[in-house]
Amino acid sequence: MLARLRSRPVGEPPLNANARHLVEQFARGRPGQRPDYKKNTRTLTILMYWLGADTAVLERDVYDLARIDVNLAAKPVCQFLAARGLLVEDPELHRDRDQMWIESVLAALPEPTAGQVRTWVKVMREQGPREGEPRGYDGIRRYVSHLEPVLTTWTATADGTSLREIAKAQVQDAVNEVSGYTRRGRATALRSLFRALKRERAVFRNPARDLPVGDIKGIPKSIPSDLLMGLLDQATKPLGRFVVALTAIHALPVKEIQTLHTSGLDLSRGTLEVRRGLLRHTLYLEELTHQLAADWTAYRHRRWPASSNPHLLVSQKTAVDPDHPAVSMGTLQGALPRGLTLSGLRQDRRILDEAAQNADPLRLMRLFGITEKTAMHYVTAAHPERTAKLPR
Repeated sequence: MLARLRSRPVGEPPLNANARHLVEQFARGRPGQRPDYKKNTRTLTILMYWLGADTAVLERDVYDLARIDVNLAAKPVCQFLAARGLLVEDPELHRDRDQMWIESVLAALPEPTAGQVRTWVKVMREQGPREGEPRGYDGIRRYVSHLEPVLTTWTATADGTSLREIAKAQVQDAVNEVSGYTRRGRATALRSLFRALKRERAVFRNPARDLPVGDIKGIPKSIPSDLLMGLLDQATKPLGRFVVALTAIHALPVKEIQTLHTSGLDLSRGTLEVRRGLLRHTLYLEELTHQLAADWTAYRHRRWPASSNPHLLVSQKTAVDPDHPAVSMGTLQGALPRGLTLSGLRQDRRILDEAAQNADPLRLMRLFGITEKTAMHYVTAAHPERTAKLPR
């Protein structure tokens, strides 16, 4: 099919009555689409020409077709066909990509090391950052990316090396061969791995128990004043202005901004509910953030009136996606003026400022939903003279 498609002359292929009706129905369901979104209609047109509208389409075929040309797209077409019972889904295409990557890495490792790392992954999944919230595969993948070169080296020295045989000196050598953030990431991952395996009695001792990690974040630093001046004026779009307020004024981390729901915003009462695992934290919006929230909701309704995505923040892609995904981190970062980062704004404009005014770590924990260690980190940065004599 794909070879015949490449040899076909340029132009839209002719369709029978049923196929043409289906394509027209798809086009009407996406009013006001930008020119680059015509790739969706073109993909369906080609499928209907070759396969017809009387039989179900294999989901794998749609993705294989889209891979041969950048002017073709698969996901919207699959969603449209699935809603009409015309798609044979491929379970492999719906698996978590990060999970598949982790499994591919573990498949390359010999036993029993691979099995021991799977035990650690299971523990990580069950122990999320908050109660009732499993740790995401994206975070576990970052840990595995640090562990992969170390595990590959260890297992290459002897066939079937078990992590039970790893000595403290080997762990220290693995960390010492890199530097900077790579070293810190590797040390953190190794500590997590052996701590979990020791708890699960998969190893006899923890060779990474006293492994120094170092200060991962460093001392929080303020963003230069010249970058902060006129910040809202530089963020010209409603999304960017609202994100700046949520980050700089209310110190919400990226993950929490991504998971905000429209049902959590109450403009009449001036509140915004933030989801933190099974917990809910209520923000009381001051006048500026309240106005920016109203501006964003008005813009969203005007731009995507038919959007059913429950997330408060959406983009061109997520607003009309039936799967209702959260807005990407790249979209949020791209909404900021050049030279600023979400983490930098959050540190400077709220947490560090609050720590400077009030050195109570418990208040910081309640206000921003941060851990005890993080709260003390900011108190130390804001009041080094008060914490210099505390035990480290």
